[in-house]
Amino acid sequence: MPTTTAPPAASPYLDLTREQWSALRKHTPLTLTAEDVERLRGLGDVVDLTEVVDVYLPLARLLNLYIAAHSGLRGALNTFLGAAPGGAGAQPGTPFVIGVAGSVAVGKSTTARLLQALLALPQGPQETGAPGSGRRVELVTTDGFLLPNAELERRGLMSRKGFPESYDRRALTRFVADVKSGRPEVSAPVYSHLVYDIVPGERLTVRRPDVLIVEGLNVLQPALPGTDGRTGLALSDLFDFSVYVDARTQDIEQWYLGRFRKLRETAFLDPHSYFRRYTQVPEEEALAYARTIWRTVNLPNLEQNVLPTRSRAALVLRKGPDHTVRRLWLRKL
Repeated sequence: MPTTTAPPAASPYLDLTREQWSALRKHTPLTLTAEDVERLRGLGDVVDLTEVVDVYLPLARLLNLYIAAHSGLRGALNTFLGAAPGGAGAQPGTPFVIGVAGSVAVGKSTTARLLQALLALPQGPQETGAPGSGRRVELVTTDGFLLPNAELERRGLMSRKGFPESYDRRALTRFVADVKSGRPEVSAPVYSHLVYDIVPGERLTVRRPDVLIVEGLNVLQPALPGTDGRTGLALSDLFDFSVYVDARTQDIEQWYLGRFRKLRETAFLDPHSYFRRYTQVPEEEALAYARTIWRTVNLPNLEQNVLPTRSRAALVLRKGPDHTVRRLWLRKL
């Protein structure tokens, strides 16, 4: 799929304008307030209620339909096995797993949080199940599976933080597989953006969610061959739906620099911040550092690892320079 134009006619994607997509909302109600959206959006993102109505409510409707179909497939499996629902031999429900991928600063975290909020709300009876049946929706970011800084330093990977090799990919895949298989409790490490490292001894525990959202740079990466030459399970093999948040590279760079400026005026001022030193130098010097990080880390990672996975997504949200979604590419079944 090209970087700046719509998919060709022979593409496996339907190419939808924002207006065409918005019309697919049907009767999905707006259940978030402007204050909710303000709380959920990331620093530098410009998501507002109009964006929620036009983009995220149709997506919530689509996902509700997929989740209902997922439940129906479980019923079909039990019918095939000759097992009555809830009876001996019946297969229990498993979580519906959604992957959210995209570049640094493109807004994928906001997308994941909005989906969590919308999918956790009680659903109406017309398309999505019993009225008043809220869901347990958990959101996990892959940051918790970054190798600790000490280990990155030992391996000479500190300058490649965010690249696939900087993660404990086996632990991440095992975590999602355990949740998907229905284990009662599964825990993940916790990452702190303040100290720019894994928090020792702190864990995030997930307990049988109805929906699990996994957000991160490289969640759509295909499986890599092991030392024995065999290709194992990819994280994306466990997804029931996936979203790639997309934009022109030059726009993402500007958003990254804008976010860096805002962080320099806020979170970086914390005495415990790993980046506090960039609040104690002139702004141009700090921004020169940010541009260097973009050129040497984030841009190569985007071009070499993240962007090539876009064609693996079920849905691509294509943003314009103002951070709003302009077009959507939905994979055909």
